[in-house]
Amino acid sequence: MPEPTPPLWTAQEIAVATGGRLEGGHFTADGLTYNSREIAPGDLFLALKGERDGHDFAAAAFAAGATGALVERPVEGGPHIVVPDTLKALEALGAAARDRAPHIRRGAVTGSVGKTSVTQAIKAGLDLAGPAHASIKSYNNHIGVPLTLARMHPSVGRAVFEIGMNAPGEIGPLAKMVQPHAACVTTVGPVHIEAFADGEAGVAREKAAIFQGLGPGGLAVINGDNPWEGLLHQAALHVGARVATFGSEPAHDARLVDFTPFEGGARVSAEIYGRSHVFPLRQSGFHWGLNSLAVILMLDALDVPVETALLALAQFEPLKGRGETRAVSIPGGAFTLIDESYNANSLSMTAGFRSLGAKPVQRGGRRVVVLTDMLELGDQSVTLHAGLAPAIEAAGIDVVHAAGSQMRHLYEALSPARRGIWSETAADLADHAAELVGPDDIVMVKGSNGSKASLVAAALARLERAEV
Repeated sequence: MPEPTPPLWTAQEIAVATGGRLEGGHFTADGLTYNSREIAPGDLFLALKGERDGHDFAAAAFAAGATGALVERPVEGGPHIVVPDTLKALEALGAAARDRAPHIRRGAVTGSVGKTSVTQAIKAGLDLAGPAHASIKSYNNHIGVPLTLARMHPSVGRAVFEIGMNAPGEIGPLAKMVQPHAACVTTVGPVHIEAFADGEAGVAREKAAIFQGLGPGGLAVINGDNPWEGLLHQAALHVGARVATFGSEPAHDARLVDFTPFEGGARVSAEIYGRSHVFPLRQSGFHWGLNSLAVILMLDALDVPVETALLALAQFEPLKGRGETRAVSIPGGAFTLIDESYNANSLSMTAGFRSLGAKPVQRGGRRVVVLTDMLELGDQSVTLHAGLAPAIEAAGIDVVHAAGSQMRHLYEALSPARRGIWSETAADLADHAAELVGPDDIVMVKGSNGSKASLVAAALARLERAEV
């Protein structure tokens, strides 16, 4: 009989790590969450204070199977550990999880575009190499990062963390919390620029702060094709890190030689540390050429062989709202729906247009984009929205449907022949879903999460059910 896996945490371990006071008896926890609706039997419930006070949901958490709670005041329903500040206690628990398992090789990923997909692709490679741990969803902020650390079982051998930001000064402390052995910046672009007085330069410095978590000799993985490569490189050298670059030039450690999309994926030709490799992807977007190289370099730094990395990439499916593709049957035939509705900025928009423009369309079909506002662009918003028009023209997009006050600027910058429907909101545009597409069209839906592009993607997907 194999030895049973020890619990993730015992009550005593939690109390020691957080400096808290145990009340109500001993317990063990196999997981932890701050959302009482996500409690699984055996979880520790974190009573965090946000828009709602988590303490008000402790009873529901215990009823759902929580074995204990981390609280700032005593609660009814089960044993709990009382601390002065539950968020700081979560941070301490995350640090304790890191320190008790120094054998775990840790990676961290940030970037203006692609950080979630790259993180999850790295996790796919780690899983093939042995027991591993990673961020779920986009748990990349001041709560998500320590929560992911605290969920890391000491029995795993490798882990990868996603680190994001909305404002200056957020990435550095989170990177220092993770203390990764390798850290990657996928790319830098005009995202969240309204929070930075100097715009994209501020974003670049903030992304470079991920290297503050690296110890001497740690590896910084950098997009060598990005205009901010020099700034990132210097930031890595400043902390004593080694640097590996990926890009399209021969001098890069991982060089993209060719990217050929096809139905359902792409073929990549690359040179990795001087060795040639040709491998398939289930992603067809051109940005996945460089993304795949970032994944390979990070996995190599975490002691995963390149052959295992290539196998993981060959199996890795597009994430929800990040390139999922499906055929939708409608009267007269079917159209292809590419769901890129999770997020958007000018970099990912341009990459999406290029990828769509490379896809073959059957006679009578069209290349169609449905776009909603890109958010958090500050005083550059009008320019960046209208500035998408040349990329749309160059990609040969036939029709552009749009929603939102900012996308109106793009709509008006387009040639009249390319203008489809414009609506004030995504919900309004979703009401016209049947008018947006026709048989044999290839349709990409893209926009910032907050501008609700997902409503349009869902409405288009429902056209199939409406026919039935």
